[in-house]
Amino acid sequence: MSVGRVLVVDDEADIRDLVQDILADEGYDVVTAANASEARTARKSQDFDLVLLDIWMPDTDGITLLKEWAAEGSLKYPVVMMSGHGTVETAVEATRLGAANFVEKPLSLAKLLKTVEWALASSERQQKNGQWRLPPMLEPVGRSAAIRVLREQVKRVAQYETPVLIVGEAGTGREAFARYLHSLSLRADKPFVDCAAASLTEANCEQVLFGTASQPGLFAQALGGVLFLDEADDLVPEVQRVLVGVLEQGSWTPLEGGPRSTLNLRLVTSARPDLQASIESGAFRRDLYSQLAVITLYVPPLREYAEDVPELVKYYTDALVDRERLPYRRFSMAAQNRLRNYPWPGNVRELKNLVHRFLIMGGADEVSLEEVETAIGQETAMARGESLIKQDLLALPLREAREAFERAYLEQQLQLCDGKVGKLAGRVGMERTHLYRKLRSLGIDIKSLGSDD
Repeated sequence: MSVGRVLVVDDEADIRDLVQDILADEGYDVVTAANASEARTARKSQDFDLVLLDIWMPDTDGITLLKEWAAEGSLKYPVVMMSGHGTVETAVEATRLGAANFVEKPLSLAKLLKTVEWALASSERQQKNGQWRLPPMLEPVGRSAAIRVLREQVKRVAQYETPVLIVGEAGTGREAFARYLHSLSLRADKPFVDCAAASLTEANCEQVLFGTASQPGLFAQALGGVLFLDEADDLVPEVQRVLVGVLEQGSWTPLEGGPRSTLNLRLVTSARPDLQASIESGAFRRDLYSQLAVITLYVPPLREYAEDVPELVKYYTDALVDRERLPYRRFSMAAQNRLRNYPWPGNVRELKNLVHRFLIMGGADEVSLEEVETAIGQETAMARGESLIKQDLLALPLREAREAFERAYLEQQLQLCDGKVGKLAGRVGMERTHLYRKLRSLGIDIKSLGSDD
């Protein structure tokens, strides 16, 4: 008996045949189409429970076809996009039009079947006003080498059951990568339960973790899925002791009695980069670390892949406009360039909040460089030295921090001296020839700040 009728639209015969064979073996009733024209004909002649739609096709691309179906109001079942060259812009556009999910080429058998099962099983609860919404976890954004490597690591790790420790600074998106890992795993259709480690205390940890006969604990809530323990370095000694015991035994017993239960879940934790120092000092148990960090993933701070900032800005702009119905604003090239060169001490979280603030406050259609300067605390060149000291310098290596301070200091002093280098030399206590060399080495344009004397 068929478990669902699926339309597969792809211009590559090998892929159509492969997907048809895979789904037919699982009991699905499969119809194929080689292009948009055949897909239109198939949809008019029969009903489907799901469409697998390739993005890149020669006659009409998948996004255009999806837009056509959405405009007709005939998108009454989930559409899963297939692409080997997808971008964030394409994903956002397809989501707005009603795509339910994405699968990447070359196709993974396990991922394909999981996606089809999810789309069909969640058809009723995912439908809203005739539209289909993307599940909460999109692939993490970024084209930089650092993020591409991390995405590939997550994909490899996801297929196994081992505990994973995700290390990174606050705001880097450690939980997002944990959810991404979960979405790619064999446990993707099971719960993802998150818990802040700091919320577990000596007094409440056993009740919160083990639960009672009437109130399931975190272990029971995450049964078959993932328990994400955020910032594990905040765990107090008693909680560490309890966790070590449960992980070593592989089971737990609810408080107030009840049968002993097997720890059937995957434990994913996050921690700050200074966790090793806590281990060395004895504040964090080495045996617990060994249990949690069977595999360790490192999420870099945003300043280490600043080339992705414009793409992240666009992604969060589109996502927030779509989700909260905020007025759309684009960022000027100068504004994007300034954001690329900002050190982002709060990482991706700070970037998202900044974009959110610009959209909520509104203004011209284009976010200008001046707005960005104001938002990050640098309203004028006069204030640059103060803002650098307050927020930028601590995120830089010593040599770069020293140069940044000297540049900001001399620019501010030069303005106070009306751009007169001779006056500046006396003010800062430097010989004039040496001062000229210093200004040139720091890239300070004397003419733009005043006139020489």
